[in-house]
Amino acid sequence: MIAVYILLFILIAFFIITNLPVFGRLPKGSRLEKIHHLANYRDGALQNQSITLMQPEGISFFKVLNAFLFKKHPNRAPDKSLPFIAPNLNGKPKSDAPEIIWFGHSSYLIKVDGLRVLVDPVFSKTPSPFSFIGSKAFLGTDVVKAEEFKNIDILIITHDHYDHLDYQSILKIAPEVKTIVTSQGVGEHLERWGINSGKINELGWDESVDLFNNLRITAVPARHFTGRKFKRNQTLWSAFVLKTENYQLFLGGDSGYDAHFAKIGEAFGPFDLALLECGQYNAYWPYIHMFPEETVQAAIDLKAKILMPVHWGKFSLAMHPWNEPVKRAVLAAAEKQLPLVTPKLGETIILNEYLPTKNWWLEE
Repeated sequence: MIAVYILLFILIAFFIITNLPVFGRLPKGSRLEKIHHLANYRDGALQNQSITLMQPEGISFFKVLNAFLFKKHPNRAPDKSLPFIAPNLNGKPKSDAPEIIWFGHSSYLIKVDGLRVLVDPVFSKTPSPFSFIGSKAFLGTDVVKAEEFKNIDILIITHDHYDHLDYQSILKIAPEVKTIVTSQGVGEHLERWGINSGKINELGWDESVDLFNNLRITAVPARHFTGRKFKRNQTLWSAFVLKTENYQLFLGGDSGYDAHFAKIGEAFGPFDLALLECGQYNAYWPYIHMFPEETVQAAIDLKAKILMPVHWGKFSLAMHPWNEPVKRAVLAAAEKQLPLVTPKLGETIILNEYLPTKNWWLEE
C-alpha cells in the first residue's frame, strides 16, 4: 500500500505541476478549428514545408542527451560579464530611420515611425519553465528588466518555445502593450495568462495585419517546431515581415535552412535588414537551427542588404563555444561580401546611419 500511495502522490504532483500556468494551454474551440484549416496542418499536427526530423537518421535522443551531459564542451559561457550599453528603452527615435536595440538571444526592440516594436522578450534568468532548470543567462546580460518596458505599441512573439515566449516577462510587459502579433495558436497561452484576447492578432503563414495606419506585419514560413510541454506542433512557428512606408525588415524567429528563404526573398524582398538566428546549432539537430554559414546564405536568399545575427550572446542552449556563432558568421559574411551589423548588448543601431561592426566578443 505504501508503494501505491507513493505512486498516487507522484501522479497527482505530476498533474499539478504540468498544469501550472507557465506551461500555457493547447488551442481549443474556434482557435483549434482555425489551426485545423491551415494549409500545413495534417496528421494531427502542423507541418514544415519540407520533411523535418528532430535529429538525423541514426541519431537517437539518448545519444544527444549523453553528449550534453557527459562530454566536455569548453567555453560554452563567457567567464566574465559581457559589455552592455544602457539603452533608452522608452524614448523617441533619434532619426526617421529604424533603430534596433538587441538584448541578447532573440530579444530586441525596434523603433520605427514613432512606434516601438518588441520582439520575443525573454528577461528571466533561464529560458525554461522553472528558474532552477536550464542554462543561466550569461553574466552582464540581465541589465534590462522586463518591467522597464512601458506602453509598447506592438509585441511580436514568433513561437511558443521558452527562449522566445517567457511567461514571467510576458506577465510584466503585456498588460501595457497596445497590440500583440503572433503565430496562430500562441494566443491560447496568452489568454491562459490573463491577456485580453481583443489585442491578440494570430497569423497563419502568408497572412497579414495592418496596424497604426502605415505598418504591415506578415507571417511567413520557417522550418522549426513548437511545444511547451509534451505534444509538439499544435501551435504555429513563423518568421515575420515588418513593412513600413519606407523600410522593410525580416524578423526571423527560429528556422533551419531551406528553400523557403529564397521564396520569401522573391515574394517580399529586398529587405533593408534581416535579423536571423545564428546560434544553438549542432550536427545532432541540423534541420531546425541554422549553422552560421547557412544564416549568411539565408540573408542572401532573402535579398537582405544587411544581416544582423541574433539567437546568441545570452544563453547556451547547444554545445558550441558561446561566441563561435558570430565568429563564423563574420567570416562567412566577409567571404560572401554581405554587410553585417554586430552591436553590443543594449547598443542602438540606426539603419543606414550607425551600423557597428566591432568584434567586441573577442575582448572577452
